[in-house]
Amino acid sequence: MRLTQQVKAGGCASKLAPGSLRATLDTLPPPNDPNLLVGFDKFDDAGVYGIGEDRALVQTVDFFTPMVDDPWTFGEIAAANALSDVYAMGGAPLTALAIVCFPQDGELDVLGQILRGGMSKLEEAGCTVIGGHSVRDAEIKFGYAVTGLIRPDRVYTNSGARAGDLLVLTKPIGTGVITTALKQGRAQDDWVQGAIRSMITLNKTAAAVIAENGGLHAMTDVTGFGLMGHAREMALASGAILEIETQKVPRLEGTLEAIALGAIPAGLLANREYAECIVSEEGVLDEALRTLMYDPQTSGGLLACVDAGHADSLMLALGNASVPAHVIGRVTAGKPGLVLRGSGA
Repeated sequence: MRLTQQVKAGGCASKLAPGSLRATLDTLPPPNDPNLLVGFDKFDDAGVYGIGEDRALVQTVDFFTPMVDDPWTFGEIAAANALSDVYAMGGAPLTALAIVCFPQDGELDVLGQILRGGMSKLEEAGCTVIGGHSVRDAEIKFGYAVTGLIRPDRVYTNSGARAGDLLVLTKPIGTGVITTALKQGRAQDDWVQGAIRSMITLNKTAAAVIAENGGLHAMTDVTGFGLMGHAREMALASGAILEIETQKVPRLEGTLEAIALGAIPAGLLANREYAECIVSEEGVLDEALRTLMYDPQTSGGLLACVDAGHADSLMLALGNASVPAHVIGRVTAGKPGLVLRGSGA
């Protein structure tokens, strides 16, 4: 059974359009609790709740439909993706609750492989599964609610970017278009395997190296909203301009070829509609490369705003830790927005 053929959209591309989600959340009153350090009104990666002077809980939930065909691998990716929000905030994952949507007449061996794959990745993270919940659903969906611990004075949000910071991205982008090509039966195997290797890699090492190096002002992980959608949230939350050099953004093998084949997930179009309104462009941009900037990522990398004086040491440390990071742009002062720079800019 090919899992990708059982669903309409796979991975983070199956999530609600960010514009629709934002419009709904903006109608809700923010919680009134002095212990709430980061809530849903901030549109950050996870919530943070204080439980003492030097300790807080960091909590997140993430689940989605299959974007690969192998059940074990799907479980691994779902776990890595859910854990990523905790790492992006600077926390250490502690426990997880599984979320399962599965057909009543589905093959239980498939479900077992998904669960075991997820548990293997959680074990790698030092995070313990303590339970979960399941419902009948025609489409398979899987993920986790993760709780971690964090120090209140070391919470990394998307709102601290400062003019002069450099933008560091720790994973290549392109998982959305490649897994869409897989669903369409157009993807080459080496494209898919490269995307899988990236998606099952935890952001644990990258987050630790970035935090230890110093000079970190803001951080988020690049997932369903794509690079531009998450950069939009960071720019607005920080009151700054994020300038991105498109040619410097790392991309997975096969991404531009997948776009040329028409492997455009619906989530990419929704992300473009959401973010493009605050985007200006400089230089000559290749249309396929421009399109890729909005690609919804599943278990993507971390986007960090780092003081320029710390950037060289950070890139050296990330390289020594085998994290494929790149400097992709900078933060400048001005009306909050995004700039995409192409060749000749």
